[in-house]
Amino acid sequence: MACDKMRCMTKEVPTLDAEVTKSLIARRDLLSGTAAAMATAALAPTALRTGEVEAASSTDLDFVELPHGIDETHHVSPGFTADVLVRWGDPLFADSPDFKPDSLTASSQAKQFGYNCDFIGYFPLPYGSASSDHGLLCVNHEYTTSSLMFTDVRGSNPYPAPTRRHVDVEMAAHGHTVVEVKRQTDGQWSYVQDSLYNRRITASETQMKLTGPAAGHDRLKTSADPTGRLVIGTLNNCAGGQTPWGTCLTAEENVHYYFAGDPRGTAEAGNHLSMGFNQSLFFSWSEYLDRFNVEKEPHEPNRFGWVVEFDPYDPESVPMKRTALGRFRHEGATTAISSDGRVVVYSGDDQLFQYIYKFVSAGIYDPDNRDHNRDLLDDGILTVARFEEDGTLEWLPLVWGDGPLTPENGFADQAGVLIETRRAASFLGATPMDRPEDVETNLITGSVFVALSKNPFRRDFRTDGANPRSRNRAGHILELIPPGGEGMHADHAATTFSWNVFLQAGDPSDPSSGAQYHADVSESGWLANPDNLAFDPKGRLWIATDGASDFDTADGVWATEVRGTARALTRHFFKVPVGAELTGPAFTPDGETLFCSVQHPAQVSGSTFDNPATRWPDFEDGVPPRPSVVAITRKGGGTIG
Repeated sequence: MACDKMRCMTKEVPTLDAEVTKSLIARRDLLSGTAAAMATAALAPTALRTGEVEAASSTDLDFVELPHGIDETHHVSPGFTADVLVRWGDPLFADSPDFKPDSLTASSQAKQFGYNCDFIGYFPLPYGSASSDHGLLCVNHEYTTSSLMFTDVRGSNPYPAPTRRHVDVEMAAHGHTVVEVKRQTDGQWSYVQDSLYNRRITASETQMKLTGPAAGHDRLKTSADPTGRLVIGTLNNCAGGQTPWGTCLTAEENVHYYFAGDPRGTAEAGNHLSMGFNQSLFFSWSEYLDRFNVEKEPHEPNRFGWVVEFDPYDPESVPMKRTALGRFRHEGATTAISSDGRVVVYSGDDQLFQYIYKFVSAGIYDPDNRDHNRDLLDDGILTVARFEEDGTLEWLPLVWGDGPLTPENGFADQAGVLIETRRAASFLGATPMDRPEDVETNLITGSVFVALSKNPFRRDFRTDGANPRSRNRAGHILELIPPGGEGMHADHAATTFSWNVFLQAGDPSDPSSGAQYHADVSESGWLANPDNLAFDPKGRLWIATDGASDFDTADGVWATEVRGTARALTRHFFKVPVGAELTGPAFTPDGETLFCSVQHPAQVSGSTFDNPATRWPDFEDGVPPRPSVVAITRKGGGTIG
């Protein structure tokens, strides 16, 4: 998730069952080249200090760590450069106007880089190559912050009496950008303004198709679309993913913030309330557009909360909302190819006490036939995770007619199961998690890692093995292990996995925090509120955070080995300016560039267009803070880390 708009953090001290936690973290017998006894010692509670575990810090992550702290700008480890590549408002097309913060218009914004960048996907050019110097960046634009965008808006959303201009600009600033990028001979990256590949996908103009089992269903039909198959726009695009056949997946997350009206008077009352449509507005689009009022168009919300697939290599391609992947607050859509050739998509539902999902395609991926793969995500089985205390994980199928998913429980057909995925998962007994964020697959080890951002509302009586801390302020990371072996041998389609706790975030200098890392973690190496994850070409884990300001420090990126004697030895690499979070980390194939989104800089209480907490990255009077994509490289060349 981008800005944690539901920031209900408390200062209560988390507690945990130490014996349960130790037993889960000690389950390391799958580590490559490391005996279980050594792994248990190396990953024991951080009372073990440097030197107490022999060879504990064996890693080639050789960068100098950054200290904790927070200020007006970004910082990267010495020996690296972090250059701003593209900013909110930068022109994308030959006829795009320059950024003019005092006179924003929807028409100009639709031709410029959008606001609050999140997910980044790097797609090499030409298609099918492994180029690390020339490619396309696919970047999500999750939401807008009007008080930092407009000269004539004060305070925070929802703002009083918005004009139609404000709404139109906001809608044009949402969605997605495709932009061509090149690495120059001096090592720096630049974007190509007039590229034929450049594209803006917006909430206001881009027509999309609904596909899969729910397409055309009565509950997706509206007065503007009696077919139930066509939707204008996409909303709150947070994390995403890339398919093996070179398409981009962009995930719709907190779509409930856009819809006014009381759902209790509609036939969709239970469904809408389950998704959070309770008039907790952050936007006022409904004042000008009836489609964003659930009382006037009760089916319109059902057309959002999906995963959208489109082809970045074809700027004329029509984005597809793949309903087979379920409807919820998607944080990402990460693909893997199972050992039998089926396509698997992992996704978290980013809310407290929600679930982790896995879709398994019916068809087989064909690496030599791109056309064959285009609709693989329309047919398959969606499953939800149930974590057992013995370290096994069961994937429960969300199939209409099976078990409790019947008309007696309000599920009339498979489309109903997918439209109300949350309710169906609850009936199956899925495990409620501590706010599932990104879910990423390590292509080298075959393991799947899940970022659980936090859950300050979990209490002792609701803890379990996979969510072991009461009042979990700092979050944790799980490792899910499919059977079959590493890499291409991993059976991601299997219905039973094993799992373990990879780390528990927080400050280990506070013994009551329950933080769990490698024993050698430094004073700068601890992190809080893991959000987005990425793996570099060597299979090392890079962790982006959202919420570190609650711990009086900046968000940023930390790196760690995932196996061996330095497993869970996190190191601090990059940090963002005040008010920002780090999102969307993505590597080039050679591992020599790390792209990151710096989202919502200056978004803190009292910060406004006229008096922002920072004017990053321009630092010019009259220029507001601008969410941007940063390209990080090593000075003199070489791999990151």
